[in-house]
Amino acid sequence: MKYFDFQTEFQVRDYECDIQGHVNNAVYQNYLEHCRHLFLRSIDLDFAKLHYRGIDAVVIRAEIEYKNSLYPGDDFMIQLKMGRRGHLRIIFDQQIIRKSDNKLIVNARITTALVKKGKPVSPSILEAEFKKAGIEIAEID
Repeated sequence: MKYFDFQTEFQVRDYECDIQGHVNNAVYQNYLEHCRHLFLRSIDLDFAKLHYRGIDAVVIRAEIEYKNSLYPGDDFMIQLKMGRRGHLRIIFDQQIIRKSDNKLIVNARITTALVKKGKPVSPSILEAEFKKAGIEIAEID
C-alpha cells in the first residue's frame, strides 16, 4: 500500500510455526487482528472501550491472499488502511511485509460491522474519534 493509516512491527516466534517450519496460516489472522487492535488504541479507541459504550465490532468477512511465508525470527510489518463500504461496513485493507527483503507476505481485506444491542449501527457514530486522529473514512470499492 502506498498510503496507510497505521503500521506496526512484529517478529515471528517459534511456536507460531507449523511442522513445515513456516508461520501457520491461521496465525496470520492473529497478526492482522492484533494490528487492528493496536490501531484503534492508537486513536484512543479499543474494543473494550467500545463494548462498554454498548458497541461491538464484528468481523463479517475475511479475505486473505497468502503470497509468501514467514519463518522463525523474521521481522515484519503490518500496514493498515481503513475505509468503508456502504453505510454499515468498515473495511480494513492490510498487508504483511517481511522487512529483510520487503516481500509481500499477505494481502488481506477484513470487512467489519458495528452492532449495538445486536443491531447494526453506522460507523458514523465513531466519526468524531477518527477525525480527531486525522483519519478520514473514505469509500472503498
